Amino acid sequence: MTASRDFASRRLHSLLGVIPLGVFLLQHLTVNYLATRGPEVFNTAAGFISNLPYLYVLEWLIIYIPLIFHGIYGVYIAFQAKNNVKRYGFFRNVMFMLQRISGVIALIFIAWHIWQTRIQVVLGHVVDYDMMHNILTNPGWLTFYIIGVITVIFHFSNGLWSFSVSFGFTVTPRSQQIFTYITIIVFIVLSFIGVRAIFAFV
Repeated sequence: MTASRDFASRRLHSLLGVIPLGVFLLQHLTVNYLATRGPEVFNTAAGFISNLPYLYVLEWLIIYIPLIFHGIYGVYIAFQAKNNVKRYGFFRNVMFMLQRISGVIALIFIAWHIWQTRIQVVLGHVVDYDMMHNILTNPGWLTFYIIGVITVIFHFSNGLWSFSVSFGFTVTPRSQQIFTYITIIVFIVLSFIGVRAIFAFV
């Protein structure tokens, strides 16, 4: 892969991780969090999304195609990446490594979550409160989902930092340090929402 093509692919990979996948993550967490208000509220929100016109077209354009590219290219990056100790310090290099590890774990979790939910819709089942309740009352699946959701949120939150750098939003070391704190706050807030939503189904 040429340097210019690799640069463009990395920029696209980073962009898709924030838009549309990051936006979808926020929407998904919001809908799931509605389970804290009761099964009826969640079922109403999930039913509204399930009945959107051109749902399958929207899913492929906004979720699946970007996810496939981001996931496959992300695995490529993960297995050929090298830490940049000279340019960044120990903390940022650790986060760099964790970003690659979390990406692989997140991809496995998302693939399985799609199988347990969206594929089941194709097979004639309904995504509702009872479906998630049946999954998450199993201690093994509960643990798997907690780890998976936190991993996805970490990957997104930490990815915001590299996105801001690669697109020139945070150029100076000071701005990068400040944005590190912001992404940590994003991670904590979204993790609370995600884990709270999981236990709402239990």
